Amino acid sequence: MSETRPETILRLAVEAGVTVTTAESCTGGMVAAAITDVAGSSAVFERGFVTYSNQAKIDMLGVGPATLEAHGAVSEEVAREMALGARAAAHADVAVSISGIAGPGGSEHKPEGRVCFGLATRGDVQTSTIEFGALGRAEVRAAARDEALDLLVSALQGGQV
Repeated sequence: MSETRPETILRLAVEAGVTVTTAESCTGGMVAAAITDVAGSSAVFERGFVTYSNQAKIDMLGVGPATLEAHGAVSEEVAREMALGARAAAHADVAVSISGIAGPGGSEHKPEGRVCFGLATRGDVQTSTIEFGALGRAEVRAAARDEALDLLVSALQGGQV
């Protein structure tokens, strides 16, 4: 039987002696839930942040109001600040962040299914955007959760942490 993504994250983080945190908007804690579903996850996961509103992003993660004003919540700039803020607030070695438009709805400039990710490690911050498309709210959220888990696995496997 093969490991699930969260099991792989736990194993790799324990082996590396590092801690992990999450900063989530459109997924509402799904990444944190996936990780904490694994017995023993408390060894590497102390806390996660669900910052659904802009004010929560400002208050809990230190996202700059000017960044939100200039780029909007669904942007790589905000995902970057979310990841950095979560890493600092949780005193974690690696943080993943997610901000997106799960749907229904969206706009011409920010369509349904657009999700921005951030990954902050001790020495680096990476961002990316995936256009999942109008798959439906549940499907976009699940795809975003899985991408965030994959980002953590890649960072831990690649020794980026």
